[in-house]
Amino acid sequence: MEATEREEVNLITLTFGCAPAAQTLVDFLRRFELCFNDFHLRKTVLHLQVSVRLVFHLLGSPVGLRSSSHLTHENVLVLPFMTGTLRLTVDLWDSGRGRTIGGQVFRQRGSMNTAGQQQGGALRSRRGLRDRDPGQGGGVDAACWMAPGVLRRLMELPSPPLSRHQLKRLEEHRYSSAGRSLLEPLMQRYWEWLVGQVPSWIAPNLITIIGLVTNVFTTLVLVYYCPTATEQAPLWAYLLCAVGLFVYQSLDAIDGKQARRTNSSSPLGELFDHGCDSLSTVFVVLGTSIAVQLGTNPDWMFFCCFAGMFMFYCAHWQTYVSGTLRFGIIDVTEVQIFIIAMYLLAAVGGSAFWQSLIPVLNIQMKMVPAFCTLLGAVFSCTNYFRVIFTGGVGKNGSTIAGTSVLSPVLHIGSVIILAVMIYKKSAVQLFEKHPCLYILAFGFVSAKITNKLVVAHMTKSEMHLHDLAFLGPGLLFLDQYFNSFIDEYLVLWVALILSFFDLVRYCVSVCNQIACHLHIFVFKIRPVSSFSSGPH
Repeated sequence: MEATEREEVNLITLTFGCAPAAQTLVDFLRRFELCFNDFHLRKTVLHLQVSVRLVFHLLGSPVGLRSSSHLTHENVLVLPFMTGTLRLTVDLWDSGRGRTIGGQVFRQRGSMNTAGQQQGGALRSRRGLRDRDPGQGGGVDAACWMAPGVLRRLMELPSPPLSRHQLKRLEEHRYSSAGRSLLEPLMQRYWEWLVGQVPSWIAPNLITIIGLVTNVFTTLVLVYYCPTATEQAPLWAYLLCAVGLFVYQSLDAIDGKQARRTNSSSPLGELFDHGCDSLSTVFVVLGTSIAVQLGTNPDWMFFCCFAGMFMFYCAHWQTYVSGTLRFGIIDVTEVQIFIIAMYLLAAVGGSAFWQSLIPVLNIQMKMVPAFCTLLGAVFSCTNYFRVIFTGGVGKNGSTIAGTSVLSPVLHIGSVIILAVMIYKKSAVQLFEKHPCLYILAFGFVSAKITNKLVVAHMTKSEMHLHDLAFLGPGLLFLDQYFNSFIDEYLVLWVALILSFFDLVRYCVSVCNQIACHLHIFVFKIRPVSSFSSGPH
């Protein structure tokens, strides 16, 4: 570093000891770019590789990096910054001994007491958050949820999914909804009573994730007993699914109430709620198809499952266009109650009930839910596309981000087209023999692009078509193109794992980045008194 440059910047010097090698410092710092919204180390220059793991969190004012970071032969890390007041706490983790070996903080400007307390912007370590009272703090509790190392590298994207401009616009986002469904006023009494029974220390996102896990688990039980959606599951499995869906519906309805009740509403909560809904939709449509044994009519099962995912996508598509989430007279609450009733009928009547013929019409009872799905899809999509084509709030009727109102069709269209082509061109009847795996593999892709659509709406940004989510379906397509030189069933499992892994990585990365930016926890409530300077 040149002498003239030294006079222009504040130098913060960290002196530490080495720990056994696990990864280079530069790689580790790049991993933490998720927590550095305005602080970039992309072009870090290292003169010596040392094995340390720095755990820190930017909570202060935006800070820019003036020049390269330097690691000298004396194990001193020099970070040159532009003007600004910072506090930096560093933990060193000895991967060989499995313990923290300490850290030192040096400042050129300002003072710091032994507890590391100072007003203003701050850089805090994960250890500092851990030592605080569990009810306090202002980072991500899981701040980043994962422990440093291989697990974190696997579960997060290599670069931040959101730009600084997107995060800035996210802060300005305000939730907007319109309309009320038929049963909502009646259910509101129950939901108001239920939220009153929830302790005030339970975070809204924790309520949401508990509901999702419950719904996913109960549906997977049904998938275990009915892998082709033609088998008869035990009575208790259908009852379990009915209870699981009711629990999910109840918890999904009160998470927002809990947020308002505890003054912990945030854009992250809205995104987290919609993200869980997108994944739950996949399991709800799959569980419903299994309950009525729709696997005996694969075309109808394919239509019902993808229609459900498409309608959920369209609901957020019209929100992306108009800026307002609209609810109809017959909406998700009524549909969920109808599905719960179907689970109960499956438990009471068994396969004989769904296979019985309806007099005069001479069709099986299982086709009634399929026809209802068809009518609901036509009715809902008519309303959705009316808003999409006429309700744009952007310039010249464009989306809220100023993009074409038709741009989101490319993503969901690609998913459906690939799913149809692979279904119809399979030489081994892949969907007919493994409908549950097939729906889950493409359902995870649908959930991923729906999440990206919600993010695009909340950050007023464009959706890009290139996405790793299409890797799994792409592999299935290529395998069929080359005459299935690899067993399609094996490729389906690969596609399922890749799609699920990509969905989890994206969701974890987005949640961590937003939580770091807003100085909040993901699954804890930050008291109002804590970090009062942060955004609300």
